[in-house]
Amino acid sequence: MTTILLAHGAGGGIQANYAALIEDLSRDHTVIGLDLPGTGAAPRRSEPLTVDGLADELVAAGAGHDRFAIVGYSLGSALAIRAAVRHPDRVSALVLTAPFARPTARFTLLVELWRELLGNPEQLAAFGHLLGAGAPYLDRFTEPELAASLAAGSFPPGTADHLDLIDRVDVRADLARITVPTLVISTTHDTMVTPYHHREVADGIESAAYAELASGHLPFVEAPDEWIRLIRGFLDDQSRVTPSETAAAATASATADATRGSKGDGMM
Repeated sequence: MTTILLAHGAGGGIQANYAALIEDLSRDHTVIGLDLPGTGAAPRRSEPLTVDGLADELVAAGAGHDRFAIVGYSLGSALAIRAAVRHPDRVSALVLTAPFARPTARFTLLVELWRELLGNPEQLAAFGHLLGAGAPYLDRFTEPELAASLAAGSFPPGTADHLDLIDRVDVRADLARITVPTLVISTTHDTMVTPYHHREVADGIESAAYAELASGHLPFVEAPDEWIRLIRGFLDDQSRVTPSETAAAATASATADATRGSKGDGMM
C-alpha cells in the first residue's frame, strides 16, 4: 500500500479538488490531504504564507509514513516540488497537474484581477468560469445550466492569502534538483495556468513524464475519469518498483550530487 499526500490549488480545497480521486485511490492506498490555511477546517493565519513553510507542513502531514508520493494541483504543484527538494528522503514520486514554476506577467495580471473581484461574488463566479473552465466544456452549457453553475460557485476565506502566495512562488531553481519519478499532466484547454507553464515544469525536471488531458483548469470537473486514470496508472507503476531499486536510485543520486558539489557546480 502506497502513501499519497495531496496538495490542492489556490481557492480550492482537498474535498473540492480531490474528492473523486480520494474515493478511487483510498481503495488500495493511504491518502492524506492537507487543506491550506483558510480552507476547510484550517483557519486563516495572520502571517504571510510561504512556499517553504507549507511544503514542510505538507511533509509533516505524512508523519508515521517513511516515504510517500505527492499529488499536486496548480499551486499545490509548487508546494510538492519544494517538498521534494527539501525532503528528498521522504518523497518517492510526484504527480503535478496544471503546474507552474513562477507567475509570468500574464499570470500576475490574472491574479490581480482575481484579487480585485473577491468582494464581488457574482463577477468572481463569472471570472472563474471563463478562465477556470475549458472553452469546449463551457460552450456546451445551456443558459439554465450556466446560471445554476454560477450560483453554486464559492471560494474559501483563505483565497486572498493563497493569491498573495502565488505572487511569491518561484521554484524554477528546484526543477533540476528533482530526482524522483515525476508525471506532469498538462490540461490543454487551460486558460488560467496555460500549457506554457506545464511545459516549463516538465522540461525543467529531468526525465519527467508528460501527459496531455483535454480539459480546462478543472480536470476533476471536466474529465475526472481520465484524470484519475492517468494518476492511478503512474502511481501503480511506481508501486511496482522494488525497495532495493529505490534505494539504489537514491544512492546513485546522492553520489552524483556529491560529485557535482566537489566540482563547485552543485550549489543552488
